[in-house]
Amino acid sequence: MALRHWITLAVLVLLAVMPPVFIWMGNPFYVDLATRLVILGIAATSLNLILGYGGLISFGHAAFVGIGAYAVGIPAYHMLYGGGEAVASFNGMFQIPLAVAVSALFALITGAICLRTKGVYFIMITMAFAQMVYYFFISIEEYGADDGLVIDMRSQLPFIELDEPLQLYFFCYASLIAALLIVRTIANSRFGMVLQGAKGNNERMVTLGYNTYLYKLTAYVISGAMAGYAGALLGNFTTFISPEMMDWSRSGELMFMVILGGAATTLGPLMGSAVFIIIEEVLSNYTIYWHLPFGLMLIAVVLFARGGLMGVIGRGRDGK
Repeated sequence: MALRHWITLAVLVLLAVMPPVFIWMGNPFYVDLATRLVILGIAATSLNLILGYGGLISFGHAAFVGIGAYAVGIPAYHMLYGGGEAVASFNGMFQIPLAVAVSALFALITGAICLRTKGVYFIMITMAFAQMVYYFFISIEEYGADDGLVIDMRSQLPFIELDEPLQLYFFCYASLIAALLIVRTIANSRFGMVLQGAKGNNERMVTLGYNTYLYKLTAYVISGAMAGYAGALLGNFTTFISPEMMDWSRSGELMFMVILGGAATTLGPLMGSAVFIIIEEVLSNYTIYWHLPFGLMLIAVVLFARGGLMGVIGRGRDGK
């Protein structure tokens, strides 16, 4: 078994074992930290599908996360303050599919336009669409505008109590495993091979008869839907949503996680998320300018560690 496979297994086992240990030790804060890590790992994994395997540098991916979070918060708000129906408002079997569907629809509409461009123009138009959504929610006073909206009750799911920290964590953890498997399966499929081929030489793939635009759009929609799912989990975790969740800087953080951990690798986005959260937690206790070390680290990774952390670990090995 390749070294990367062993590391992947070790990280996943560690993530499964440590939260119960934290509870046993009386440190629930670290369970919250692990939950945030896992949710951001899902969001980064979704971005990895188009960035790592498709070569699509999106600076608007956080918009999907924000849309997913609002898909949880808005129905709950109308239940509590608008006389809505509880079955539709708090039922996770309604909220979570709604988050995925709305995010996928937004990805389909915007992706159909964005993918008509490439290079820096693609980067800018994805950021422009994300900022449109950002300012749209800022302008809606009904849902708190830039002050945000409190979610007074988490989604209700069969046999799962999301108000219980460990159950919420393991639900997110199982979702992470599913997300990693989905992206890995897609990447190793014929669809994924075409997507990676288009990343390397789009003109050649078109000459071979592949509609690369349709392949990229499909990947973009899948990625957006997964990010929306992560947003629904994030809304349930924080019980608070705001337009700040979909600001372009949040998209930059997701991109940082993917590049730091290793784009186009299975575990890379999760590793990048873990390093991001750990360093953020440590450095923020000492200085408010903790973003500066992140920037320096990203520069160092780009210059000296091509392939990110997983690239360094698996140098010369076949371990994707």
